[in-house]
Amino acid sequence: MRGKLIVISAPSGAGKTTIVRHLLDAGLELEFSISACSRPKRSNENHGQDYHFFSVDEFKSKIEHGEFVEWEEVYPDFFYGTLHSEIERIWAKGKHVIFDVDVVGGLNLKKQFPEKTLAIFIMPPSVEELEKRLKSRSTDLEEEIRKRVQKAKKELKSASFFDVVIVNDELEKAKMETENHIRKFLKTDS
Repeated sequence: MRGKLIVISAPSGAGKTTIVRHLLDAGLELEFSISACSRPKRSNENHGQDYHFFSVDEFKSKIEHGEFVEWEEVYPDFFYGTLHSEIERIWAKGKHVIFDVDVVGGLNLKKQFPEKTLAIFIMPPSVEELEKRLKSRSTDLEEEIRKRVQKAKKELKSASFFDVVIVNDELEKAKMETENHIRKFLKTDS
């Protein structure tokens, strides 16, 4: 059985990971696709659970061998991507795949599987609110936050390319809105 793909994309700090966690517990037969990356592992992260962590050389080798459905170099030597094996692993269980990916990755997935994918963009209420959220997480240095805010300004321009845009100004409302769109999509034939 080939399931469907649910792509949740947003600028960093918009709330996509929190919404994805809610969706995984919502009884939708979804399983999380673990992305691959070449960035250093944070102290609270685990290989194969949060990300598949690879060195830059390992990541480039996997690109050369065609192991990715999509990938991109987000920052110099910071590669992110989706392994073919992740999608196949989840579909083999008879489940639908849910992705928590950046905007370019989300659009690339939609391009690869146009009929099977619901691409949802989580919009922050404002760039100022996004910056405030990033600072309150206390996981990044000021320079990293500045880079993320600059990237977010570019990503917001891509929202119209997604199937659905949900403004996360009230988290519970955004969770339910996202869940309702997914339930409707999963009932359709494709």
